[in-house]
This record gives sequence, C-alpha cells and structure tokens, in this order.
Amino acid sequence: MKQILMMIQESCPYCRKARKFMEELQAENSEYAEADIRVVDENIEVAFADSLDYYYVPTYYVDGKKIHEGAASREDVRAVLDAALEK
Repeated sequence: MKQILMMIQESCPYCRKARKFMEELQAENSEYAEADIRVVDENIEVAFADSLDYYYVPTYYVDGKKIHEGAASREDVRAVLDAALEK
C-alpha cells in the first residue's frame, strides 16, 4: 500500500470532518484500516508544509502525488484511500 500524507490545520473544521470520514471508512473496510497515513499539521511542521505545492487544507498526497485539496466529502476520502491501494 502506498503512503498517504494528509496536510491539515488542527483548527480547521474541514480537516476534522475529513479525518472523521477517514476513521469511518477504515472501520468499515479492513484494507483501508491498514493504510499508512501520515497526518501533518502545517502550523507545526511549517518548513515541511512550505516545501509542498498546495494552498487549502485538508490536502492529500499518495506516494508524493497530490490527490485532493480542500474540503473533502466522504467519497473524496474514499478515493484517496483507493488510490493508496492501487498497485
């Protein structure tokens, strides 16, 4: 499975919602539960965040490729998890 990088801001309501969707999907699907997800708060890891090409949070990268940026629906989060499963 490919690594997922999720860029967030702890205070962002869209990030909290996306994380909730991620947790729900992982509880429903054991393959999703095995996902290697790194969650990074851009306010804490500023230099790392500045090295990436994005503007809105949450932003998802799968193996270094941006998959989604901005407010995410449950289906958007599912698409990120599915992208991580692709071989």
